[in-house]
Amino acid sequence: MCILQSPSPFIQLLCRLVDFRYDQAVIFKPLSLCCRPNFLFPKPPHYKPPITNHYCQYHQTRFPNFLFQEETESPVVTTVKKVILGIDGGTASTVCICMSLTPFDQQLPDPLPVLARAVAGCSNHNSVGESAARETLEKVMADALAESRSTRASVQAVCLSASGVDHPKDQHRILTWLREIFPMHVRLFVENDAVAALSSGTMGKLHGCVLIAGTGTIAYGFTEDGREARAAGAGPVLGDWGSAYGISAQALTAVIRAYDGRGPQTTLTQSILEKLNLSSPDELIGWTYSDPSWARIAALLPIVVSCADAGDLAAINILFDAVHELASSVKAVVARLELCGEDGKDSFPLVMVGGVLEANKRWDIGNEVINCISKDFPGVLPIRPKVEPAVGAALLAWSSLMRQCHQEASTS
Repeated sequence: MCILQSPSPFIQLLCRLVDFRYDQAVIFKPLSLCCRPNFLFPKPPHYKPPITNHYCQYHQTRFPNFLFQEETESPVVTTVKKVILGIDGGTASTVCICMSLTPFDQQLPDPLPVLARAVAGCSNHNSVGESAARETLEKVMADALAESRSTRASVQAVCLSASGVDHPKDQHRILTWLREIFPMHVRLFVENDAVAALSSGTMGKLHGCVLIAGTGTIAYGFTEDGREARAAGAGPVLGDWGSAYGISAQALTAVIRAYDGRGPQTTLTQSILEKLNLSSPDELIGWTYSDPSWARIAALLPIVVSCADAGDLAAINILFDAVHELASSVKAVVARLELCGEDGKDSFPLVMVGGVLEANKRWDIGNEVINCISKDFPGVLPIRPKVEPAVGAALLAWSSLMRQCHQEASTS
């Protein structure tokens, strides 16, 4: 670190590159600004401390200033581009999309105006804790803004769609935290990750049902008049059966039952032991409980599918159970919301998201689920999204801003 008494033209240029003005930036701690050099500037006589809260002051030492710098202290910019952040916060990973805000009197362009995409780890607070989840979300937003060369002043709306947001208290807590980061003009939306997944299939329109079957699983539905319902999605203990975790946990159980003599022998035993570099089924006990990560167990899904494809009866029964569980979750939501109409024959979109629902060799779990649902609700219209859920979250924010704009125009 070096101390500069009189800023040279080179230093003034460097300040612009790191989004600081040399006559206002006073850095008391080393900053990690995307591996940029750190400089300690003398405080000029006319310096006034920026108006900020303690939360931003603390986090500015850990994340790029693209996210946490104050709008009044932003670099000299003649025009500020307007952007939207869409975040898909999952158990396996978290994705943030920075999308340019298109005029509301125009249709969304194809391709969508995505400026940047950033990826981070797990942001489900039920899995990693609230502090770690927030750090992940802060980092992924900062990375997306940095990549798009945007700042908080550019952001018009943020839609955070995260797994583990299951109660209004969760929404309120996260909204309060986001409000500490973003200016008051920014519209904030916090939803369960299923909402963004539905939007990714309907391109921002909340109507129909979505089935997510990845590490966990959930079915979520919306009617055109705003009613909503959900089924499953209660986590691994209370019932994520049909998810990659649920399938893999049943496979581990089948191995232990076969080892004990309480169940049939299965090729799952040898396949799983080889995958995990274990020598005996009793070692699975220590492996299973040594790490509470759900994704770690869910990663065994391909082994179960391979064994079922090879004709193993235990693996086949596990996958058939998963199909039944996933289909029953969708059926419960459709029935509660009457998405199929009074006669049960109306059409409705079913957005299908997650690795479990993808075709695997001769096993296509997603297709089996559709066949099971269509027996009761023949109007089901399966949709495989063309965009990822994080884009769906951005589209939700765009749609909300568009409705607000039209409402203001109609009342003026």
